[in-house]
Amino acid sequence: MIGRVRVLSGSVRSALRTVLVAGLRGYLGFALRTTRWTIRLSPQSQDWLTGRDGRVAVVAFWHEMLPLSPALWWWAEPHNPALRLRVLISRNQDGRLIADVVAPWRIWSIAGSSDTRGKNKGGANALRQMRRSLRHGCLVAITPDGPRGPRRKVQQGALALARLAGAPVVPVGAACRSISLKTWDRMALPLPFGRGVLACGDPLFLEDQPAESDHALVLEQALNQAMACARSHRGTSLGREDGPQTLAPLNLSPSRLWSAIGVVLTPLLPLFLRWRLARGKELSGRVREKMGYASCARPEGALIWFHAASVGEVISVLPLVQKCLALRADLHVLLTTATVTAARMVEQRLTDARVIHQFMPLDVPLWGRRFLRQWQPQAVVFTESELWPTMIGLCHARNIAVALVNGRMSDRSFRHWRRVPGIARAMLERFAWICPRSPEDAQRLSELGATALLPAGDLKRAAAPLPFDEAAFASLRAFLGGRPIWLVASTHMGEEQALIDVARSLSRDIPELLTIIVPRHPERGAEVAALAGGAPRRQLGQLPQKQDSFWVADTLGELGLFFRLASCVFMGNSLPGCKGGGHNPYEPARLGCVVASGPLTDNFTEAYQRFGDSVAIVPDTQALEDWVRRILSSPALSEQLGHAAREIALADQSLVERLAERVLALAWSC
Repeated sequence: MIGRVRVLSGSVRSALRTVLVAGLRGYLGFALRTTRWTIRLSPQSQDWLTGRDGRVAVVAFWHEMLPLSPALWWWAEPHNPALRLRVLISRNQDGRLIADVVAPWRIWSIAGSSDTRGKNKGGANALRQMRRSLRHGCLVAITPDGPRGPRRKVQQGALALARLAGAPVVPVGAACRSISLKTWDRMALPLPFGRGVLACGDPLFLEDQPAESDHALVLEQALNQAMACARSHRGTSLGREDGPQTLAPLNLSPSRLWSAIGVVLTPLLPLFLRWRLARGKELSGRVREKMGYASCARPEGALIWFHAASVGEVISVLPLVQKCLALRADLHVLLTTATVTAARMVEQRLTDARVIHQFMPLDVPLWGRRFLRQWQPQAVVFTESELWPTMIGLCHARNIAVALVNGRMSDRSFRHWRRVPGIARAMLERFAWICPRSPEDAQRLSELGATALLPAGDLKRAAAPLPFDEAAFASLRAFLGGRPIWLVASTHMGEEQALIDVARSLSRDIPELLTIIVPRHPERGAEVAALAGGAPRRQLGQLPQKQDSFWVADTLGELGLFFRLASCVFMGNSLPGCKGGGHNPYEPARLGCVVASGPLTDNFTEAYQRFGDSVAIVPDTQALEDWVRRILSSPALSEQLGHAAREIALADQSLVERLAERVLALAWSC
């Protein structure tokens, strides 16, 4: 009975606290939003407060203006939506209450305060967290006289942090229509429908101060001047640009319409998933993962979420995932995909126990929130063109840093996003950083609103050579007995019949020629084999006999094996008649293959330009036939082109390490 009473009492306290937090947040938000604010900023401080060009600073204000501080954040964040803020708030009961009140406004707390009178209040740990946050691009706000005063007397924490991080201290003051509470700091409780001023002085660089100066006194004077400035100008207008203005939290959803459509469609989407399951496009027993339900438990410790929709994106991101795991032994990775074939590739290529595979939930609010509650990633990395407004907004609301690697924006996607420029800008602004795949992609992303762009770099250029089964390779090479082999890789519907016709024409002059067809989607193996006159299929364990001109390699994850067997390679999805866009030429080139592609290479324009004459672009099937004849008849030319392509493919191997360090910095900045 006593135990039940205690449980009931705890539940009541929890419910009352929830109501109190919601009530305080509602009142504070209403009062600050209805206040007309004038902004008085030192020109030298504005860039530091908005994190422009990667600047970071310690933002200092007196403890009494804690209830007014969200207004400063509401002003700063729209100038840089990727900006993140950490506020030092004591870990006592009152401090945790304040932290919960402001958290939905993306004001995230670091728990701790200065250790005094021999008591450990988490000051040392908090100092380490704040220094780490500054190092990785976050603003850090601190009340130098908190948590228990004396009022308006600077303690050493803010100064020590600034010295350790090498960051300036930006003094901030605020005043508005308010009442002073009877607390040690005379805390200002804002009243609605008033006028207020946010004032900011010049940044203080402690290393520039005279050696004999009292840094605490210098900061006290700067803070008091900022407060005096705010009070003296309260209720006055400083011109159209500076005020007065209404401030409010940044809208965290890139598109309310997109989210609303997701909410409306949510009851129907399970039927859509069942339809996909019936057609073999989902895995039985794992469909609920696409609704945000986890099929396994989250491991303890830090976790980074990587998303790669299909096979191409998985190939791009695998080296980055492996490098992050190698650099941090305490890291776990959640790798999500959208397709079944990509999931199977992850299972084959990533056997590290620290890697968990799940399917990405559909981009609707309910399922996205469920997914994030379960996995609670420290950082998120999307790959190539995976841009999902609802999920990006949900991550932003939880202050989870989101990055984009191998950022790709095809001409077609660019035209589509330009029709909804507001959504595109709001979404791209929220990325902590974007590493575009090419300068052309960087230009398109920039035009759509991306701001934090890194130098272009293609992860597919930096990947390791595709793996292969050495025993299978030796067995197949012996079985094929030196036959000339033409590999047609990653083919799509609409071009395969033309490629088969080319192979038949070649076989009339080169009777021993074996054409290996690797369809992009292995489930189409039977269809492709039928087009090739009932050709043997790898998936069924069938091998090509001497009389067979075709072999359909309809398995997953064996391209490394077939590239090594081939005399020359044609990359599919590139001939007129198919969807077009091309496929990654780096994979065969990295193995010294002689490579050709059709003219439709929009998805890899920069890559093919980089290879120049070492990779052939054939305009039609007749040109392709002539190219294969030339390569098979000239071993010297084949060796020369293969060597040249390999040199280019292996030219940049440092990108993966640079990006891995940036990804880990996102996860360990909190």
